[in-house]
Amino acid sequence: MPNIDTSAWAPRALAVLRIVAGLLFLAHGVVKLFGFPEGAQPGQVELLSLFGIGAVIEVVTGLLIILGLFVRPAAFIASGQMAVAYWMFHAGSSVYPVLNGGEPAILFCFIFLYLAAAGGGAWQLKKA
Repeated sequence: MPNIDTSAWAPRALAVLRIVAGLLFLAHGVVKLFGFPEGAQPGQVELLSLFGIGAVIEVVTGLLIILGLFVRPAAFIASGQMAVAYWMFHAGSSVYPVLNGGEPAILFCFIFLYLAAAGGGAWQLKKA
C-alpha cells in the first residue's frame, strides 16, 4: 500500500464538519424562530422566552459558523448553549443520553468545542 499523505485534506474535512454542523444548528433555530418547516418540533416559540433566546443564538452562531466568520467565538458560545441545554432540559429525566434524548445536544456541544479550539479549517470568509 503506498504511503499517501492525507494531511492536506484535513482543513477541508474540518470545513465540511463546520458547515454541516452549522447548517443543522441553524435549522434548529429556524424551527424555533419561524416554525419552519411546519410540523417540526418544537415549532415556533415566543421570542422573549428561554427557547426564543436560544433560537436567536442558534441562528446567529449557525450562520457565522457556516460562513466561517468569527468561528472560534461563535462555536464557543454555541458549545456553551448546548451544554446548558443538555443539563437543563435532558439530564433531569435520566442519566442515560439515549433515554433522555440528549445525544444531539452532547454532539453539538463537543463538535462546537472542537471548532472553538481548532478553528474553522478551509473555506472561511475570515480566519478567527
